[in-house]
Amino acid sequence: MSFIGQHLPDFSLTAYQNGDFHTVTNKDLQGKWAVICFYPADFSFVCPTELGDLQDHYDRFKAAGAEIYSASEDTEFVHMAWAETSPTIKKIQYPMLADPAGKLATALDVRDEASGQAFRGTFIIDPDGVIQAYVVNNFGIGRNADEILRTLQAAQFVAAHGDQVCPANWQPGEKTLKPGADLVGKL
Repeated sequence: MSFIGQHLPDFSLTAYQNGDFHTVTNKDLQGKWAVICFYPADFSFVCPTELGDLQDHYDRFKAAGAEIYSASEDTEFVHMAWAETSPTIKKIQYPMLADPAGKLATALDVRDEASGQAFRGTFIIDPDGVIQAYVVNNFGIGRNADEILRTLQAAQFVAAHGDQVCPANWQPGEKTLKPGADLVGKL
C-alpha cells in the first residue's frame, strides 16, 4: 500500500526539544509542511550523523516553512540523556519524538518487528496533513538532508503550481516542465 495522498494517521507522542518535554499530535503538524524522519535508535552510529545533518540544514527547512521531527522507539528520557552526552545531538533544536510502543512507526509501516526498531523512513507531509513523499532506507543506509530538502521544495512547488512538474535533480529557481502532448517523445 502506498502512503502517497494519505492523511498522516492520528498520533500523540511526547517530544524532547531543547531540554523540555511536550506533546506532539498529528493536529500540531497541520497548517505547515512537516518532515518526519524515523531512525533506529539513540546512542547508535549512523543515526547521529543523520540527525546532525538535519540540524545543519534546519534553518533552510524553517525558511521553507517546514518543521523537522525525528522519531525513534526510544523514550523521551533516552532522547534527553543522548542530548546530554553527545555533542552532535546536544545541538539539535527540532523536536525528537518518542514512539516507544512503535505505534506511529507501525502505522507508517517502517517498524521492523524482528529488531523492534524503525527503519530510516522519511515522510514529507503537506499543511493539510497529507503525505506527499516518502522513502524508506534500511538500517545501514544514511540519508542526505540536502535531498530531503530538495524533495520538500519540489513538493511545495508542485502544490503551488499544479500545472507544472519538477524534473530530475530540480532545484528551486530552475526550469520546470508543463506536462502536455508537445513534450511526449521529445525529452
